[in-house]
Amino acid sequence: MRFVVFGAGSIGLRHLRNARALGHAIAAVFDPDPGRRAEAAALAGDGALITGEESAALEVAADGALVCSPTHRHLAQARAAVGRGWHVLVEKPLSHALEGTGELAAEAAAARRTVLVACNLRFLPSLVLVKRLIDEGRIGTPLSARAHCGYYLPYWRPHTDYRHGYGAQRATGGGIILDSIHELDYLRWLLGEPREVFAYAGKVSSLEIDTEDNADVLMRFDYGTVANVHLDYLQRTYRRSCELIGEDGIIAWDYIAQTVRVYGKEDRRHETYEESINTDRNFMFVEELRHFVACVERGAPPMLDATGGRRVLEIALAAKASAAEGRPVRLDR
Repeated sequence: MRFVVFGAGSIGLRHLRNARALGHAIAAVFDPDPGRRAEAAALAGDGALITGEESAALEVAADGALVCSPTHRHLAQARAAVGRGWHVLVEKPLSHALEGTGELAAEAAAARRTVLVACNLRFLPSLVLVKRLIDEGRIGTPLSARAHCGYYLPYWRPHTDYRHGYGAQRATGGGIILDSIHELDYLRWLLGEPREVFAYAGKVSSLEIDTEDNADVLMRFDYGTVANVHLDYLQRTYRRSCELIGEDGIIAWDYIAQTVRVYGKEDRRHETYEESINTDRNFMFVEELRHFVACVERGAPPMLDATGGRRVLEIALAAKASAAEGRPVRLDR
């Protein structure tokens, strides 16, 4: 395939490198920043248009777009790409607001174009194992879940000023809830559709941002299960994990260690899965891109299409609304 890359930040360059390693071509790279364009030019290969003009990138001949710009630009670029007849991999979250997301799904369906919303943890081998164990009934009916993700915002991209990044600014789709939407997505993937959300969230630190840096989100499911999700921009050590408590045991997943432990019915007895898990962090991004190409070539349904991406965004925005209004927010079926 021939790809146009929108946004040459860290994730854009990762997708660019992976696309080339898999034998695909880069038709163009758009980024408004000259320094990032220079990095992209060194990786994109001969013949790629490297441009600071979005309209120019949309004029090239291509098969697909990799949308990796700041969150507030995702939707417009994805819709423009579908309008050009391209298939689209768009980074999470799908947008910072719901307006226009339904139209993207309808336009992609009408044009028979694949839209994959890139929630890459769905391709992480350790979390794929968790999904399989739950589906196999390894811990029986899930009853409760607790997910955790935190890391100090200035450490996320140490070579840039965090105050100027999209995560620090409400206008560009920042804030820990949208930035760590992975947790909301994978819990929906593991447990089904939540029906109600309640959240406490706000800015509690001295970080120079105008978005929430700390959030605790409760997601209630129809069958009584409640998931508790803690997210923050505050911890000086990166931590990410999840525990799922079932009728017949517990699954404990640790992203940092890339381990999965299963505790059975007997107290203190557990099995640890680690040796068989691929711990190469780039592997999940490669698998994600392979999946996208397979969807395009075979017509297979994407792991998370535009409609699914809109649903996850609804959950995140419901959490923001709950925190602002101090009440639970019901989610439409």
